[in-house]
Amino acid sequence: MAERSGPLVYSIAAHRGFSDALVAGLVPRYADGDLGLARLTLLLPSSRARRTVAEAFVRHAGETGVQGLLMPRMAVIGDLDLDETLGPLLDPLGASDIPPAIDPRRRLFALAQIIAQVMGDDAPGGATLLRLARETGATMDRLLIEGVNPEDLMDEKVIGLFPDLSAHWQRSLHLFATVQRVWLAQLDQWGALDAATRRNRLFDHAARQWKDAPPLTPVVAAGVTSTAPSLARLLRVVADLPQGAVVLPDFDLTIPREVWDELGRAGAAPQPGDTPFARDDAVTHPQYHLKLLLNRMGVAREEVQQWHRKGLAASAPERSHAIGSLFLPPEASKGWVDLPAEKRRLSGVRIMQSAHPEEEAQAIALLVRRAVEEPEKRVAVVTPDRGLARRVVHHLARWNIVADDSAGRPLSQTAAGRLLLLLAEIMADDAAPVPLMALLGHPFVHGGMDRGVWLRQLRRIEREMRGPRKAGGLEPVSRLAARLVKRHPRMTEWYEAVDAALSPLLDMGTQVALADLLDAFVTAGEALCGEGLWAREDGRALAAFVEELRQNAREADFRLDPREASVALRDAMELVAVRPPYGGHARVQVLGLLESRMNRADMVICAGLNEGTWPARGGVDALLAPPVLRTLGVPGAEFRIGLSAHDLAGALGAPEVVLSRASRDEGGPAIPSRFLLRVEALLGDLLDRHRETAAVDMARAMARAEKAEPYSRPKPEPSVEQRDVDISATALDRLLGDPYQFYAGKIMGLSDLEPLDAEPSPMWQGNVAHEILQRWHEQRVADPAARLAPIMEKVLDEEHADALTRGLWQPRLQAALQWVEETVSAYQDRAVVAVEKSGAMDFHGVHVHGRADRIDRLEDGSLAIIDYKTGKPPSAAMVEQGFALQLGILGLIAERGGFAGISGEPGDYEYWSLGRAKADNPHGFGYVEVPLKIGRKTSGVVPEEFLPLTADKLTEAIARFIKGKDPFTARENPDYPAYDTFDQLMRLDEWIALQDGGQSA
Repeated sequence: MAERSGPLVYSIAAHRGFSDALVAGLVPRYADGDLGLARLTLLLPSSRARRTVAEAFVRHAGETGVQGLLMPRMAVIGDLDLDETLGPLLDPLGASDIPPAIDPRRRLFALAQIIAQVMGDDAPGGATLLRLARETGATMDRLLIEGVNPEDLMDEKVIGLFPDLSAHWQRSLHLFATVQRVWLAQLDQWGALDAATRRNRLFDHAARQWKDAPPLTPVVAAGVTSTAPSLARLLRVVADLPQGAVVLPDFDLTIPREVWDELGRAGAAPQPGDTPFARDDAVTHPQYHLKLLLNRMGVAREEVQQWHRKGLAASAPERSHAIGSLFLPPEASKGWVDLPAEKRRLSGVRIMQSAHPEEEAQAIALLVRRAVEEPEKRVAVVTPDRGLARRVVHHLARWNIVADDSAGRPLSQTAAGRLLLLLAEIMADDAAPVPLMALLGHPFVHGGMDRGVWLRQLRRIEREMRGPRKAGGLEPVSRLAARLVKRHPRMTEWYEAVDAALSPLLDMGTQVALADLLDAFVTAGEALCGEGLWAREDGRALAAFVEELRQNAREADFRLDPREASVALRDAMELVAVRPPYGGHARVQVLGLLESRMNRADMVICAGLNEGTWPARGGVDALLAPPVLRTLGVPGAEFRIGLSAHDLAGALGAPEVVLSRASRDEGGPAIPSRFLLRVEALLGDLLDRHRETAAVDMARAMARAEKAEPYSRPKPEPSVEQRDVDISATALDRLLGDPYQFYAGKIMGLSDLEPLDAEPSPMWQGNVAHEILQRWHEQRVADPAARLAPIMEKVLDEEHADALTRGLWQPRLQAALQWVEETVSAYQDRAVVAVEKSGAMDFHGVHVHGRADRIDRLEDGSLAIIDYKTGKPPSAAMVEQGFALQLGILGLIAERGGFAGISGEPGDYEYWSLGRAKADNPHGFGYVEVPLKIGRKTSGVVPEEFLPLTADKLTEAIARFIKGKDPFTARENPDYPAYDTFDQLMRLDEWIALQDGGQSA
């Protein structure tokens, strides 16, 4: 090979397709007879890049007809696990004098202990402490990768900033510096290094070895864009090797000098008193990090050469000119108005806008399906939005196109990870109904029983658990199981499995060793799921995660409040990506931004192009203020925006590109990505020619149902046999006001299903109050001094009322019950003769029945019919309108002797409300309301007309609906204050606006 005077650095333009163009040039340059490329060593940025290049070699062999080819050795140098790849592959470069790297989990717990020690009484605990330790470690790595030593924090430039920082940043800087000092002493004691430090030393070691004794075989670094100073030094040595080269991806050789200068200093040697990064550096430009890399390598832009080959999926060269124009810095962007047509050309690029993410995913799936119908055409969907990626994968599965999301999912979102978190939530919430039912219904859980048998028992328990939240623990489930076992014998076996698995979790106490918590979770998980918990890829990832975390937690003796375990585990599991096994469609890829680098397809769909997604929202380092980082020579948070811009620039080089976004996301209207706005601005009046509308129209058509005919007001007409039902005292109102509700509830037998962990409903509160008062009245027969308070406590215990319900409602209930107790105990002219008394009568051939909450005997021998209400009782005006006739029905039953053992004419009708009282009640709760026109009331029905009115209304209802043929019309009386239980069933929203002969309101 001829001598050369300078470094050998190449660039593969975006339109050429990096991996295929790389291979197309490597084969003729480095192939060596029967050895093929075996003598070549490729340094690649990531494991995914290694796979991408390997696939490119396979495609090249198929395209050129090569029968077999020995591929080069490929080493990953951009990951922190460098010591697992660089040493073995680049032997004899082993560096035995470099200490080993500290295990990341061990470092996490050690940093947590150091932070707790440094902060003292101000230190957070549990999950918050771990989160702070994780952020501290991330900041340390960020500094170490940039070659910033801990002592640099005490540099006079940094100290000079201290007075100008807010108190918060001052405390954070002081804490971080102190923790750093203690941590380095701890590392020295262990004889270990931070992983980032060890990586830097390995880079420097390799650079020295190769510089002093250049290898006899070729070495090429391809696709590496990391700007770490130690890596930049290594790349410079590789570029200077006799048989070495550095190949950069998507470096724009056509960018004008003035534009290149406008990018800023980019880490170049600063002037005295300046920092390496100026505030006006164009860090969001896609070429900025490449300029920073070249500056740190000491390579001039003019020394970079164009790569001599192109890939299979190359596009026209004009595309690179358009990409360069697209991402011009602010000042240079003014030249867009004078750009010639060839530099605006974006043929093959289309812009697609959908209404929402679901429509976007469906449209993308349609584009993919259409693309794979063309033989050998490869398609890639690139997006940083993991939710959108999963939607696309699921839509493609409908057409048997298996497209795995190569970026993976966080362990916490997999089935196995979710099971572990549910166990932690059960421990934290004391087996609250929602996490408990979610765990027991988890797809992996069977408890050693047949899965179908297990689920049948679970559904029976879940149905009984619905309603207001029960108190914690397994006691409510135990009582329900004991009650159900009479009809379902296998319920005993089911509950025993649940109790054996979960009881140990609920008896762990406080401040438990994290290792012991993990042991308990694993034991409970295996008891419920068996070995199936670990069977799939997410189970294997969970096993490795638990084992690593448990080992280091036990060594550090880290203790945690069980109530914080779910938060701590979720934080840790979010950082573990679970990738699906290989075996998907050979020509379809769904990729994240990291996975898409160096990749190329014939068609690339860039999805999720909204602000906050692509690019992601920039953040501020939690511990070090931006001026401190800038002074230390660390790129700011906006540096990542430039990386995402470079990812988009690389994707734009494909022959066919679709740029996709949704107008709305889950939170509301979305703002288009700044990158997409630049594309639209560059296209100008050509924009309409680049719209992709066919896929969106088809996606909408797939989700669009045929226009339905207007739905008229329901008027069911059941048969004579179906109408032959009884009427309860509370049902007359519904029958006259909203007959459809009576039809749905009584004739069809429907009722709404309460949710789990529901708010205490008025019905539940009423039932509890009735039960308390009934027991109190029954006890007063034998003990007139019986008190309500102990009975209330017992009933709430039996209902397993949780602490929140007791705290918010019980004081009000107790005050109202005390009022009832004092009022009844003070009776002189009346006596309680019955409580919760059922009665019935035959009225025009229909069985009419009801239950009186209480019946009193008045001084004149007549009866007082009393009904308890936990809220506001019906008014006299409602009775006058023909509603709220419950007391009237009970009066008719009493008048006809329908209450067994009780004789007498009804003379008084009272609602005893337990709600907020009138001003004359010292307890604040409880009052009596008579729903008739008495005293000073100006509206209502006089007492002597109450029963005749009730009889007339009851006669009317029976004649029309029970014995007659009237339809049960929905919302027949618009003034009736109906419940909304059956609104969805009657499709109220579809016809409520159509009244008066079908005319639209």
